[in-house]
Amino acid sequence: MRRVVQFSTGNVGQHSLKAIIGRPDLELVGVHAASPKKVGRDAAELCGLTEPTGIIATDDVDALIALAPDCVVYTAQAETRPMEAVEQLVKLLSAGINVVGSSMVWLVTPSQADDWLTGPLEKACAQGNSSLYVNGIDPGYSGDTEVHSALSLVTRAESILVQEIFDYANYDDYEFTGKSMGFGLTADEEQPMLFLPGVLTTMWGGPVRNLADQLGIELDEVRQRIEPWYTDQKIECKLCTVEPGGMAAVKFAVEGVYNGEPVITMEHITRLTAASAPDWEFPPDGKPGVHRVVVEGEPRVELNTHVSDPVLDVTEAGCVSTAARVVNVIDWVCDAPTGLIGVEDIPQAAVIRGLIW
Repeated sequence: MRRVVQFSTGNVGQHSLKAIIGRPDLELVGVHAASPKKVGRDAAELCGLTEPTGIIATDDVDALIALAPDCVVYTAQAETRPMEAVEQLVKLLSAGINVVGSSMVWLVTPSQADDWLTGPLEKACAQGNSSLYVNGIDPGYSGDTEVHSALSLVTRAESILVQEIFDYANYDDYEFTGKSMGFGLTADEEQPMLFLPGVLTTMWGGPVRNLADQLGIELDEVRQRIEPWYTDQKIECKLCTVEPGGMAAVKFAVEGVYNGEPVITMEHITRLTAASAPDWEFPPDGKPGVHRVVVEGEPRVELNTHVSDPVLDVTEAGCVSTAARVVNVIDWVCDAPTGLIGVEDIPQAAVIRGLIW
């Protein structure tokens, strides 16, 4: 039985919290909540369950460390506050607590992350004899586990395309996703954070370079491309309202170039309602979203992953899968060698232990 603390209860954290409570092999011992509105509330209430757990949310990190958990599930928004997040992670790891998380997406491929990030975390792991693993659905699954499966089916690969095609209309995260992608902005306004020079290659460049290393090729360069789509009509949805002239869809990608041609491409097509960018590619078979890998080679392989839920919107179902990518590996990480862990370090059979009960 692993003693676990859930750190944040947002779009992903509420689902990992619910999973931890329901798992017979995990014991929830603490919950961190940054919002004053959540502090003091029972964990069950914060993830939509009705039976109280007796575990009350706190914003006191030291009190959570004092619980001596085996692992912390760290899903707090970190990309907009990286130094603060690193400080929190260092504190946990130095105290001998293992961490799995969906935040700090640069760490999905720790071997490709910059020293400013890996240096203090590796030092903290060594000090606490602890381990850190970060993954998700994208970056994460589609660019590692799914693409590895596709590549295992070809004798020769010519190019690799990894895609996320989703309608974000019902995704309730304007403060980060909406603003960072620039939904609602006009062409004359300042570029959003995600599309500033170098940001995309920083966030998705690691998986591209990692895949190239695994394939044994040296890329000429890793570059980004961005194509916004502006609406001529008002679009209203849960994420935000877009006035005529505002951006309602965006296509962006990070490309690994080899011999002058893009051979590894990680592309997102993100729209608000089906009325946006009607000429762009949609998910196959009328599905609301897809994570897809296409390998052109011998033979051509295409894998399409659809996540769904009878109650949740497809984007929220994706958040459940993101939570699964870290909750399912807690046991293995707790027994892992000290340091930063990449998905390639983990036997795939280890991430499905204990899922049926």
